[in-house]
Amino acid sequence: MSLEFTKAPGTLPAGRRIYAIGDVHGCDSRLAELHAAIADDLAHRPCGAPLLLHLGDYVDRGPDSRGVVARLAGGDPLPGVPSVNLLGNHEQTMIDALSGLGASMTDWMIQGGREALQSWGGDPDAPRPTWPGHVPDAHMGFLKNLALTHREGSYLFAHAGIRPGIAIEDQTRQDLISIRQAFLYSEADFGVTVVHGHTPKQDPVIKHNRIGIDTGAVYGGRLTCAILETDRVAFLFA
Repeated sequence: MSLEFTKAPGTLPAGRRIYAIGDVHGCDSRLAELHAAIADDLAHRPCGAPLLLHLGDYVDRGPDSRGVVARLAGGDPLPGVPSVNLLGNHEQTMIDALSGLGASMTDWMIQGGREALQSWGGDPDAPRPTWPGHVPDAHMGFLKNLALTHREGSYLFAHAGIRPGIAIEDQTRQDLISIRQAFLYSEADFGVTVVHGHTPKQDPVIKHNRIGIDTGAVYGGRLTCAILETDRVAFLFA
């Protein structure tokens, strides 16, 4: 495996390496393939302080949301490598729907929840009060305890991005998991380099203030992992 590193817009302390994975959307076989590629990279390029980070949107649209959640909820997917899992807007919608919030139930079905519920053995056309019983408590506990952000070095990791002009500590939950235009088109210096998913593009996007790694795996694209170390970045794909 040959990696092509390029200059990154942010930095990490020497000896630290972060593997950040974009939107999975039920593509469990792709996620397994990418985890294997990361393990291979670590075998060939050992690192004393690696971190595996997933940027959210594990569920909906793809064929195996249950498989993805089970893989991540079961502990660190790569033995010896700590992991951090962030909340995406699709997890939030699923949580709201299974908590009985009426509008969210409809929203979840529209946004790919039919496929997700079916992966847990549920029937989207059955009475809605039956839906929660198909999702194990351990899986719901995992979803409800996902982090909103992770910060290291000069990087901030968030599912969707941040609102320009607002301090990091004052960012709203909704913006962190769902913002688009105001963030994507901003040329502002955020004070951090934001690594995010949420908005699919054919290839990873590197700007002076952000790195976008949702490459549309569920839409026929690739699942992307950004490898961040010191002042450089490379990508793995599955």
